[in-house]
Amino acid sequence: MAIDVSVVTTRRDLKRFVTFPIGLLGRFPGYVPPLVSDDVSTFSPKKNPAFEKSEARFFLARRGGRIVGRLAAILNRPANEKFGVQNLRFCWLDAEDDAEVFDALFAAAESWGRQMGMTTITGPHGFTDMDPEGMLVEGFDELSTVATIWTPPWYPVHLERLGFAKEVDWVEFEATAPRSIPERMQRLAEFALKRNKFRIARYRTAGELRKARGQEMFDLIDDVYGDLYGTVPLTDRQKNYYIEKYLPFIDPAFAKVAVDENDRMIGFLISMPSLSRALQRSRGRLFPFGFIGVLWALKHVERLDFLLAGVRKEYRNKGVDLVMVVEVFRDALRRGVKVAESNPELETNTKIQAEWKFVENRQHKRRRLYRKAIAPAP
Repeated sequence: MAIDVSVVTTRRDLKRFVTFPIGLLGRFPGYVPPLVSDDVSTFSPKKNPAFEKSEARFFLARRGGRIVGRLAAILNRPANEKFGVQNLRFCWLDAEDDAEVFDALFAAAESWGRQMGMTTITGPHGFTDMDPEGMLVEGFDELSTVATIWTPPWYPVHLERLGFAKEVDWVEFEATAPRSIPERMQRLAEFALKRNKFRIARYRTAGELRKARGQEMFDLIDDVYGDLYGTVPLTDRQKNYYIEKYLPFIDPAFAKVAVDENDRMIGFLISMPSLSRALQRSRGRLFPFGFIGVLWALKHVERLDFLLAGVRKEYRNKGVDLVMVVEVFRDALRRGVKVAESNPELETNTKIQAEWKFVENRQHKRRRLYRKAIAPAP
């Protein structure tokens, strides 16, 4: 049967768009379903402020009425203005191992991009850097994290068949927690604190951290990530959206804020207990019983996911990042953490990758962002 591609226009189809990969990929041990309610919010123009300056089309592919694939296409105007391009982004791609499905989905996305005057298409990346980026090209047998998307090995095969080529790669690391903080690591951290006159601010609750530092943290994100690939400054509404979405669930033991002598934030590091197994068991739903597994995972921590980190430019190479890592490791060891995992780091970002050299580690995943030209209409 022929493939029929339609644009999501109803709430029912939006839920189908969100939950389709759970049925498709749930049998794979590395796949971690998204939190369904979070994805529904991300794709809602009423809830996600990214829609104020961006447009999106969500495509569903069907064969004989059965859903066989999905794809999001995003026209990110702030990114195009910043980089002087006419580019269409794609993300949230999932499809059966079928060339016709991939062909039909990208034909629909590129047709819309062509109508909007776009000349290239890149992905996977979403509305902002807070959305998942990159397609797995190494590490298919590894457990995914909640901040990334697990994709099977046939995805890059079909993209490259369609003419997509590498634009940039991210790498990920897994570290085995030591029994104690390595002596050299601790000595260097102590030296950095004394020499550069900064300290680690302490917070007892997620609410206290959010109130005291939430806005400042997201202001600093723009400064820290401004020169990295594809990044675009967040609007005030986007900052508030992410503050309310993420910071209430952060354990202050695993979120460190470095401040200077004037109590100005100069760096941050956010990590959290892994929720991967809990979301696998609940199939991405908190209710009616999924929240029980999530709460258990937050209290019984064996794996720790590093999510975001950054240091103000004038404080780089002064040990701020090392001090924050030491502080996280110290609390993590008290809580019984056995494994820590980075999230995607640009392969060219060797400075941040150097932090892993103090502990036993392995580079276990690689993600790729692809690019191709959008062919003119025949």
